[in-house]
Amino acid sequence: MDDERVIEGDGFHWDCSQRTRIMGVLNVTPDSFYDGGRYWDPLTAVRHGQRLAEEGADAIDVGGESTRPGAEPVSLEEELRRVIPVIEKLKDRIEQPVSVDTRKAEVARRAVSAGARMVNDVSGLTADPDMAGTVAASGIPVVIMHTAGTPRDMQKNPGYRDTVGQIVEWLDARIEHAVARGIRRSRIIIDPGIGFGKRLSDNLLLIRSLASFRKLHRPILIGPSRKSFIGRVLDAEKDDRMEGTAAAVALSVANGASIVRVHDVREMSRVVRMTDAICKARQE
Repeated sequence: MDDERVIEGDGFHWDCSQRTRIMGVLNVTPDSFYDGGRYWDPLTAVRHGQRLAEEGADAIDVGGESTRPGAEPVSLEEELRRVIPVIEKLKDRIEQPVSVDTRKAEVARRAVSAGARMVNDVSGLTADPDMAGTVAASGIPVVIMHTAGTPRDMQKNPGYRDTVGQIVEWLDARIEHAVARGIRRSRIIIDPGIGFGKRLSDNLLLIRSLASFRKLHRPILIGPSRKSFIGRVLDAEKDDRMEGTAAAVALSVANGASIVRVHDVREMSRVVRMTDAICKARQE
């Protein structure tokens, strides 16, 4: 078993060396960059989460605060109002684990009580000083993502001397912080943060160089789905970025991703299955 691709938590075990996992995106927000407002109603959100599970998602990531470039933060009370009813209903209707996409420790704590089995923190445990301790106490896996700044200002003037090296170093430090706060290493997933404080060239280079992150010995999650860097390369609006997303997903898997976070689960699960088959092919 390849330990760097294994994720373990209380009641949770994924061996991603067997196959790449799919995380389906479920935004319960009015302003997310692609699906904002589509699943604003809790029952509509739950039905969409069920559909993503049926289409092949291995986990559903529920978010109640948009983290698109320029987004304003929402209050704790509003974020709880958005996500908790959806998590409570969805976890009873699907077999797959529900993840909560949040930067707030109290949202994470309440989401876990409601049935969430993973935390996805786009701030890399930096936004809330209580997040690491909350995750450690919960015993569930956590995604630690790299970002530069906050969603409100992260795209104003990003820049790196050594994009890959600096982000690897930053994630390494955040892993050690998490471990020092009581999070078991086997519960940590890393994400280089495509689109979060990155230039076009940075996003492309990160996907091409994803294998460099394997030195951190933790499963890699990547979320290129329909993002603006694809639009800039293809001169395509957000509704016309399926093929670009497929290319980014396939190369990410080939270069070492263990989990891909996507909006279009049915289509991208096929891309992942085909890429896995090619990458694992052996002479008979």
